[in-house]
Amino acid sequence: MNAITVTVPTDMAETEARVKEALAQNGFGVLTEIDVAGVLKAKIDVDRAPLKILGACNPHLAHRALELDPSVALLLPCNVTLAAVDGGTRVDAVDPSELMDDPGFTEVAADARAKLQAALDQVAGGA
Repeated sequence: MNAITVTVPTDMAETEARVKEALAQNGFGVLTEIDVAGVLKAKIDVDRAPLKILGACNPHLAHRALELDPSVALLLPCNVTLAAVDGGTRVDAVDPSELMDDPGFTEVAADARAKLQAALDQVAGGA
């Protein structure tokens, strides 16, 4: 899957704070947080490197997309992941243009992609 990706030399906690701040500055709120590593450890006793999923939503963009087709709710919120890697944290954001390939969604998907790209660029620029 194509994603918007940056890797920064900061730990998960610092990166998560920076990601949330950058998302907020670009109109996104974080609706959900899933500690994937913690869930796998608790449910099936599997150890893995830290991995977290943030469910980010820009209400204006979500509304525009839902007005076009209510079934787009299946794609909401936009997932942003943080994964511990050697020397830092990798941050991936879903590319809405990849998920919403119907021509009717071109503009709203491009707007969402641009805002997510801007947020990750901010995170990378502050490294």
